[in-house]
Amino acid sequence: MTLPPIREWWPHLSDEARDELVETGSPHLGEAVREEIRTITGAVVGMQEELSAEDVEYARTHLEPGD
Repeated sequence: MTLPPIREWWPHLSDEARDELVETGSPHLGEAVREEIRTITGAVVGMQEELSAEDVEYARTHLEPGD
């Protein structure tokens, strides 16, 4: 399945999942993050799904102060 647009699920991710995405610097999604996205959107997010460069930039610029 294709990863849903980041704008649909980013605002609902836990702080831990957000930190994982930004701190790893990797476009690959960890199991816990994939599960949160599935719970939020109902989409099945496969192990091979990864963030685009634009998604990574979106995540970095949309962290809340103190995250």
